[in-house]
Amino acid sequence: QVQLVESGGGLVQAGGSLRLSCAASGRTFSSSTMGWFRQAPGKEREFVAAISWSGSTKVYADSVKGRFTISRDNTKNTVYLQMNSLKPEDTTVYYCAATVYSLPSSSLSVYKYWGQGTQVTVSS
Repeated sequence: QVQLVESGGGLVQAGGSLRLSCAASGRTFSSSTMGWFRQAPGKEREFVAAISWSGSTKVYADSVKGRFTISRDNTKNTVYLQMNSLKPEDTTVYYCAATVYSLPSSSLSVYKYWGQGTQVTVSS
């Protein structure tokens, strides 16, 4: 069982940066692949980034590649999403997710545990 709590969302101007954090509880965190997703009102939840349990493998959606960086600290049971060069279209709720799959995946269906989300708003 893994419980996830996101933080770090807020309001930022276009071109600015934010770092999201996802604190996990549960003994399986260090062996879990972690992902970040986002969902705008009326739209499907979409993949943003994922990282393997060791941190050695990372995958990104094309829309954020080169701007966002996912990382994790297994000693703190926390996964991060550093977001740079933010755009108004990045405005939405961001969710952290965990899966026991060994390889990072962009598929929502493989993630078993989800956080409640944190709002990110980028003003133009």
